[in-house]
Amino acid sequence: MNEKVKSGSRNVAIVGPYLSGKTTLLESLLFVTGTISRKGSVKDSNTVGDSAAESRDRQMSVEVSAASTEYNDIRFTFIDCPGSVEFAQETYNALIGVDAAIVVCEPIRDRVLTLAPLFKFLDDWEIPHLVFVNKMDRANIHVLETLHALKAVSSRPLVAHQYPIMKGEQLTGFIDMVSEQAYQYHPGAPADPIPFPESLKEEEHTARAQMLEALANFDDHLLEELLEDIEPPQEEILKDLKMELGADLVVPVFFGVAEQDYGVRPLLEALLREAPEPETTAERRLKNLKGDTPLAQVLKTYYTPQGGKLSLVRVWRGKLTDGIVLNGIRTGGIYRLMGQQQQFVNQVSAGEIVALSRLEGVKTGDTISIEQQIKLPKAAHLEPVYALAITPEKRNDEVKLSSAITKLLEEDSSLAWEQHGDTHEVILWGQGEIHLQVTLDRLRRKYNLPMTTHSPQVPYKETIRKTVASVHGRYKHQSGGHGQFGDVFLEIKPLPRGTGFNFNETIVGGVVPKQYIPGVEMGVREFLTHGPLGFPIVDLAVTLTNGSYHNVDSSEQAFKQAARLAMQTGIPQAEPTLLEPILRVDVTTPSEFTSKVLQLVSGRRGQILGYEGRNDWQGWDNVSAYLPQAEMQNFIVELRSLTLGVGSFHWEYDHLQEVPEKLAERVIQSNGNGK
Repeated sequence: MNEKVKSGSRNVAIVGPYLSGKTTLLESLLFVTGTISRKGSVKDSNTVGDSAAESRDRQMSVEVSAASTEYNDIRFTFIDCPGSVEFAQETYNALIGVDAAIVVCEPIRDRVLTLAPLFKFLDDWEIPHLVFVNKMDRANIHVLETLHALKAVSSRPLVAHQYPIMKGEQLTGFIDMVSEQAYQYHPGAPADPIPFPESLKEEEHTARAQMLEALANFDDHLLEELLEDIEPPQEEILKDLKMELGADLVVPVFFGVAEQDYGVRPLLEALLREAPEPETTAERRLKNLKGDTPLAQVLKTYYTPQGGKLSLVRVWRGKLTDGIVLNGIRTGGIYRLMGQQQQFVNQVSAGEIVALSRLEGVKTGDTISIEQQIKLPKAAHLEPVYALAITPEKRNDEVKLSSAITKLLEEDSSLAWEQHGDTHEVILWGQGEIHLQVTLDRLRRKYNLPMTTHSPQVPYKETIRKTVASVHGRYKHQSGGHGQFGDVFLEIKPLPRGTGFNFNETIVGGVVPKQYIPGVEMGVREFLTHGPLGFPIVDLAVTLTNGSYHNVDSSEQAFKQAARLAMQTGIPQAEPTLLEPILRVDVTTPSEFTSKVLQLVSGRRGQILGYEGRNDWQGWDNVSAYLPQAEMQNFIVELRSLTLGVGSFHWEYDHLQEVPEKLAERVIQSNGNGK
C-alpha cells in the first residue's frame, strides 16, 4: 500500500466539557475493542486516560492522553482531551492532528452552551466531528431540548444518526436512522436487533426526514429523490454521511451511556464507515504542499521522570524510522502510547500518531521534517488570564527554577512567566487557578521545586500635582583630606500623564560645572525609583537652575547626593499622589450574560467603554472597558462563574490613573509607608 494513501488507521480526539464522561468513553472504547480486559474508573484513579499524577489527584483530565487500539483491522488512536476550559490549549493543540473528533456532552440543555468555543474551533479548522450525547441514564434528561440547544451553538447542521429508545427515563436501545433497524442494549455486550417500536414510528419518521433533508442540502441527487418521494438506498445515505462529515458540513449525533458501553459499538462503526481516512485529512492540511519526504507535527510534549522528553506527533507524510534525523536532530525511539505505557516500534507510516523521544529544542506545534523550512499552521496560543507570584521554598533552588519552567512551557504553551521589572517578582501566568496549581504540582513532583505563592503586587506609581519653583539641596562632608561639596537648586513640575521623566538644566556662568551635571541627573533618577509614598515616581520634569561648587571638594558624587537631598525636600511639597495601572479589557460573553458582565466590570471600579455583537460569533457580545489592574486578580474566576465557564477576555496595559483617596491610603499603609 502507498504510504501516502494509508487508510488502515484513524486518529480521533475525544473532547467535551468537564464531567461529560470523555475518559469513561475512552475506557469503554478500549474495552469493547479488547485492548483492555477490565475498565477502570475516574473515581478509582485507574483509567488509561487520566494516567498523570495530577489528573488522578483531582479526578479530572489535565493533559491530553493517547491510546491505540484495533477494531476491524483498523488502528484507532484516540486522544483523550481535558474538558476544563483552563486546559483548552491542550485540546486545541491536539485537535489539529486528528482525522475526526467525538464531542461528548450530557443531555442537559443548560450545559450545552459550554460547547460553543469548542464547536467554533472545530469549524474554524474544518475538523470533522460528531456528537455523543452521554449519560442517557440520568434522571430528568431532555433529549429534544438538548438537540435544540446543540443546534444553537453549532454553525454546522446537526443530523441525528440514531433515534433513542427510552423506557421511562432509561435508555434501552436505539433506531439506526439509515437502516431504520431498532436495537436493544445489553450491559457489556453488543446490542440485539429488535422489531421496530410502532409507538415511535411517527417521531422517528419525522426525525429521519429531517436528517435526509440536511444531507440533501449538499447532494442534488438525494434532493431530487426526496422531492419525487423516492426512498434513497442505504448505500447512498452512508456515502453522503461520509462525504459531508469528512468535509465538516454536517454533525452526526449519537446517544449512549459510556459507563455501560451503550452506544459505543455503533459509534465505532460510524467512525469506521464515515470518518475520513488519514490521507483525506492530510490532503486538507497539506493542501498544495508537494513532496513525499517525512513530515510530522508535534501535538503534545511530555517530560517523563523515566524516559525524559517525549513528543506526541502526527505523521502527515512519509515514513518515520527509528533514529531518523528531523529538523537536524536524531530522534530517539518511536512509541505507540497507551496512557503512560509505551510500546516501541521500529517504524510508522503516514497517518499515525506516535511519540518520539529526545526531540530536544522542538516545541508543541512545531513542524518536523528533513527539509526543516516547512511550517504547518498550528493552534494559536491562548492569552494568559491568571497570575501568581512564585518563590522557591529553598533559596538555593532559584538557579534551578528557570530551567524547570522552560521545560514546563514546552509541555504547556498556554503558560508564561516573567520577572517583573518594577516589583522584581517572578510571575507565573496561566489560564486559571487550577491550571497554575497543576503547574506548581509538576514543579514539585518532577523537579523537586516546592514553591510559595501569593498574588502579584500591583506596580503602583507616584506622580506630583504641583510645581515647586525652587528647592535647595546642599551636600557638605569633611572627613580629613579632600571633603565633599555639592550645591543645587532644582525646579520640579508635573507633566501630562504618560510623559515619563524629563531632566533639563539652565545653568548660566558655570555655577555648576558641566562635568558635575550628569551626577545631578543621576541623583534625581535614583530618588525617583522610590518616592515618599513607597513607589517609583513618573510624569515630572526636573530642571537644574542654579548651584555652586568648590574647586577642591566638589565631585560628581557630591552633586549626586545634593540632588537627592533636594528631591527629598521638594517632592513632598509637590503634592505626591498615587497612580495605578489601568488595563484595556475586552470581554467576550454569550449575549444572555452581557448584563451580568457589565455589573461585574462596574463592581470592580471599571469604566464601560461600550459593547457590541461579535461579528464572527452569533449570539455573543464583546464588552470593552477600562479596569484597574488591582481589580483583575480573580476576574477570570468570577467571569467564568457568571458565564458557565465560557467567558474570556483580552487585556493590555493602557494608562496610569490616580487612585481614589481612601483606597490610596490603604495601599500606602499596606506598603509600610503610612503615617
